[in-house]
Amino acid sequence: MENKGSDEVEKLKTKFLSVWHNVKYSWALKPKTSFSRNSPVLLLGKCYHFKAEASVEDLVMGDVDAFRRDFASRVWLTYREEFSPLPGSTLTSDCGWGCMLRAGQMMLAQGLMLHFLGRDWTWSEALTLQPLDTETWTTTAAKRLVASLEASLQGVPGPSVRSSSPQAQALSLGSAEEADAHLKEMYHRTVVSWFGDSPSTPLGLHRLVRLGLTMGKQAGDWYGPAVVAHILKKAVEEPMDPGLACITAYVSQDCTVYSADVVDCHRAPRAERTSDETPDAPTLPQNDQPAHASTLPESRAVIILVPVRLGGEKTNPEYFDFAKSILSLEYCIGIIGGKPKQACYFVGFQDDSLIYMDPHYCQSFVDVSTSDFPLQSYHCPSPKKMPFSKMDPSCTVGFYSRSVQDYERISQELSKLLQPSAKEKYPAFTFVQGHGRDYDLSAGLTPEKREWPFIRDPRRTVTTVGDFVLL
Repeated sequence: MENKGSDEVEKLKTKFLSVWHNVKYSWALKPKTSFSRNSPVLLLGKCYHFKAEASVEDLVMGDVDAFRRDFASRVWLTYREEFSPLPGSTLTSDCGWGCMLRAGQMMLAQGLMLHFLGRDWTWSEALTLQPLDTETWTTTAAKRLVASLEASLQGVPGPSVRSSSPQAQALSLGSAEEADAHLKEMYHRTVVSWFGDSPSTPLGLHRLVRLGLTMGKQAGDWYGPAVVAHILKKAVEEPMDPGLACITAYVSQDCTVYSADVVDCHRAPRAERTSDETPDAPTLPQNDQPAHASTLPESRAVIILVPVRLGGEKTNPEYFDFAKSILSLEYCIGIIGGKPKQACYFVGFQDDSLIYMDPHYCQSFVDVSTSDFPLQSYHCPSPKKMPFSKMDPSCTVGFYSRSVQDYERISQELSKLLQPSAKEKYPAFTFVQGHGRDYDLSAGLTPEKREWPFIRDPRRTVTTVGDFVLL
């Protein structure tokens, strides 16, 4: 009886904590993010100009909607609640601790979107998303608080807020364009479903937490950007879905990318799949590539993850040009990092501010096992900005390489970009020929020991903002 009572107390504590974090993060919002009309905006290799020109006003101002459409098409993964308990714990929400895992999921999702859909793809419903403003979020949070408390006192499950408006399943494929759009929407929905908060999803929180247990991390712990990189690598290397068999991941060692290891990742055949794969899952062909090229076992795409440190206690301002250059590349899939103990997914910049996607919003569980699950909560219409000076120096940079030839081009371009300037004595990371084992560096070093801890500066203020307005 005592054990049963203790379990009930723990569940009640978890529910109260989840609701509190939802209220807390909802109130942290401000209504607008300011963008200048006079400076270009870079978003994962795409450049947008907001300034109006008298002669071509309609054309140039169209960049505003183009930027909004592009940003809102990126996969947004945030705190969730009301899912099944995470491995090794009774937690049914990641509010307050899972932000770096969510940021890592967003970066990996961008790599998968590049792989299957290409960089030019945008979601047809991106511009229909409603802005996320303070009043809407806090009202929702307050309603959930009341409903959750009532449900807890009555001993019944809280209400579900899942959407009940499925998209139309029947689609007239009367033209090649419609057929292509339908196929891409299938890719889009499948990629999002891989990140669902269920024990059966290959890249969901439950899988990442389970893999984290092998690295000494538990649900509720703080995950740094380097540890998350290694967790993502394991999740992709050991797929639970055949659709992921044509892609793998590589994590650099001590800020060094060993080219022979990356080439091996591209060429090596996939090992036998794990027993918990779903054999009837659809295999997705890659976009803009012949189907036969993607199905050959010796031809795999590689997600390259590079944990770096851009300074000492604080980020060295000399690295901002480096960050700008990286985010200007279409094969860059972003940077995960953020403020101390508050992770973000950086996707672009304007002037001296970084543009990011914020995982700090607690949403309800969505059952992605249904064919028509709602996609709206996986896309964010409201970009946020952060001065580069407030960025924590510990971060992980991601790149997508489709083939060996693609990697050779990427390594050459990045090697030139990484050449130290007169001010920067050391590059953020380097490319080296050969295998990592040939150098025998950090042999036996665990990912946790490679981790650079975030250093909290109490003088730093926390400011987060929502939708944006042009100045």
